[in-house]
Amino acid sequence: MSHPTATATLTRRDLLILSIGTFTLGIDGFVLSGLLPQVAGSLRVSVSTAGQLTTLFALVYAGGSPVIAALAGNWDRRVLLAAGMTVFVTGVVIQAIGATFAVVALGRILAAVGAAGYQATAYSTAGILSDDEHRPRSLAVVAGGSSFALVAGLPFGILIGQALGWRAAMWLLVGLGAASLLSTRWLPAAYAPRLSLRERTHVLTDGAVLGILAGTVAVLIPSFLLIAYLPAVLNSSGTLVVVATLAFGAGQVSGTALVPRLIARRGGRAALLIGALGITATSAVLTASRTVPAPAVATMAALGLSVGLTIVSQQNRLFATVPHLAPVAVGLNGSAIYIASATGAALGGLVLAAGGSTAPSITAALIGLLAAVIAFSVRPERSQ
Repeated sequence: MSHPTATATLTRRDLLILSIGTFTLGIDGFVLSGLLPQVAGSLRVSVSTAGQLTTLFALVYAGGSPVIAALAGNWDRRVLLAAGMTVFVTGVVIQAIGATFAVVALGRILAAVGAAGYQATAYSTAGILSDDEHRPRSLAVVAGGSSFALVAGLPFGILIGQALGWRAAMWLLVGLGAASLLSTRWLPAAYAPRLSLRERTHVLTDGAVLGILAGTVAVLIPSFLLIAYLPAVLNSSGTLVVVATLAFGAGQVSGTALVPRLIARRGGRAALLIGALGITATSAVLTASRTVPAPAVATMAALGLSVGLTIVSQQNRLFATVPHLAPVAVGLNGSAIYIASATGAALGGLVLAAGGSTAPSITAALIGLLAAVIAFSVRPERSQ
């Protein structure tokens, strides 16, 4: 018996439910980075060791997302969303009560597995339950949860952590995660197309999918590289870094809101190319503007806007290119995002040590140019 695959557009309530989950995961993805000194002191480890919790999360997410999409692909999306958020909340609770680094690391691993299960499923649900016309908007609303976390949720989470301790920030995430978990019951039923495990793993060798994923990795490395070392890039550790981060988040929210119209008019590949060129240009400009507060903040806002044009466009291209394999492909795209995060952070440290505070923005511009070349050259839509 085959499962129905709805084509009706999701309601605003449904999209809000999904975006609450991505908002929660968006805060989790960054809040520990802002509280590393507290985490390190509490667990009696160095700051660099505490920083490996973020790397661990990224690696587990990158490996777990496609595996979950392949093994649980036939589940009702509501069940998979609830299961993913349950595992995530369990992992965060373990982090909140963990007395040692090893226990907190275990919680981080569980949280990453849960996040991988929820986030890719949220995007695939939005895609499955939307027709071709409305899909970019649905994906943008769900992605908007992650973007909005940078603007509102992340600073709030860090302030809670600084005032009440980093574990209080974890309990805040538990509350948000619980609200997201409970709200999944109101979503409509949704199933991905029935495919065998062999068919689902075949996506790993699909040239069109791999070409799009290469574009995702390349276009996002620059922003992760710069954000990871923003205090060094801006030569500031105070208010300027906070304001610049907020400007980046606001820009990303704006780009995510604008991209559905751009996709409708020009297509997903054009949106990616425009975003890649914008990332290249703003990274280059940051080399000169980084030490002057107002221009630096404006440049970071423009960088965020450019990034906001890329994520939804790539997800929509995957739905257009391999519609029957889209849930697995979108999971792989989530992995690509976290690979870009880990690569950007690692590369940023290397170039900062070798070339000083101007090196990260120069490197980001060069990688942005590479992303633009990939966006221009990879055209899987031609074969459709």
